Amino acid sequence: MHVTLRQLHVFEAVARHLSYTRAAEELHLSQPAVSMQIKQLEGNVGLALFEQLGKKIFLTEAGRELYHYSQQISRELSEAEDVLEELKGSRRGTLTIAVASTATYFALHLLGRFHQRFPEANISLDVTNRKSLLRHLEENTIDMAIMGKPPEGLEVVAKPFMENPLVVIAPPAHPLAGQRVPLTVLRQETFILREHGSGTRIAMERFFARLGATITSSMEISSNEAIKQAVQAGFGLGIVSQHTLEKELALRRLVILEVDSFPIMRHWYIVYRKNKRATALHKAFKKLVFEEAREQSITFN
Repeated sequence: MHVTLRQLHVFEAVARHLSYTRAAEELHLSQPAVSMQIKQLEGNVGLALFEQLGKKIFLTEAGRELYHYSQQISRELSEAEDVLEELKGSRRGTLTIAVASTATYFALHLLGRFHQRFPEANISLDVTNRKSLLRHLEENTIDMAIMGKPPEGLEVVAKPFMENPLVVIAPPAHPLAGQRVPLTVLRQETFILREHGSGTRIAMERFFARLGATITSSMEISSNEAIKQAVQAGFGLGIVSQHTLEKELALRRLVILEVDSFPIMRHWYIVYRKNKRATALHKAFKKLVFEEAREQSITFN
């Protein structure tokens, strides 16, 4: 099977977008040039890689299999490029990070410091939910993740580097603001919660189950920003990471309630696959994470 790297590169873009037009835009090629590369690849493979239904294209079974291997090849080539740059003594290379949306507030600070030290390095950042973080780790598409609850059942290294307190938030005019609140009182309140499967939701459910308590939910929202907005609007109380509240607390848009047994203390972890080859760039970022967590703990908290 005579397949070129260029053909695989074009195929991967089309497979990812399921669109010849969007792939052509990404690759700065004409659509006919993209179509020609795919036809040549299908001729070399001897199987159709895409099928068209109406105006949409889909991967065939052969296309799905080749897409899987093309992603592996791209990752290996990217790793090889980083290693070769390292051997040259270069500070270049790519750092591919996926970050839980809750961690964005301090992760961007860390990446900003990293960029100052390694301005020639390329940073690829995906701010996403827990489900996508787990998929990234399972498919080995990132160098490392910053997340709350490490995955189970995957061969990963998970190192805690900073505390992540979950607190109860309310509007400043809420009747419970400024009081010491018994946990039993929360049963009479309505909460806006994260979606099922999120790290925050899992930690909260385990916490209340351990205490034999239950709470009432008025709505589920998959965004911490939206939860804070809903709490400000008076839809109910919320439970979020304290790291997400700096602006709202400073502007007095929200307050943290003093609730018995709170905060729920969790940790932030840096997580990566056990078999992941670490370049000097990756090692430098991990070192910076732990340095910054120690030195800036007062700022973060």
